[in-house]
Amino acid sequence: MTFEISEDCRYLESHEWIRSDEGTARVGITDFAQDELGDVVFVELPAAGDELVAGEAFGVVESIKAVSDVYAPVDGTVTAVNDALFDEPELVNEDPFGEGWMLAVEVEREPDELLSPDAYRDQIE
Repeated sequence: MTFEISEDCRYLESHEWIRSDEGTARVGITDFAQDELGDVVFVELPAAGDELVAGEAFGVVESIKAVSDVYAPVDGTVTAVNDALFDEPELVNEDPFGEGWMLAVEVEREPDELLSPDAYRDQIE
């Protein structure tokens, strides 16, 4: 099976993505991650204003198969949360790089360890 890998994102080995745009970034989980989880039924996310620490869990995704922590790809402050996920958690499955985004973050520092699209593709193949 071929998974979507957005070329304008960087990735964590734990299957989160980040798309940066002038100091603000969106964060979510990858197509591979949502496929592994199965049907997402619940998403727990931090509130706007909360601080993220790169590599630490910031939320939980619950599916019919498993409960999984979601990890921060960067240090930063949450500026927005995708409230649509509380009523429609399935958006994570349907459009992980679009409507299924989780957080917007004001980025303090982007770690060097983030994977390029090619490196992430190599990891999941």
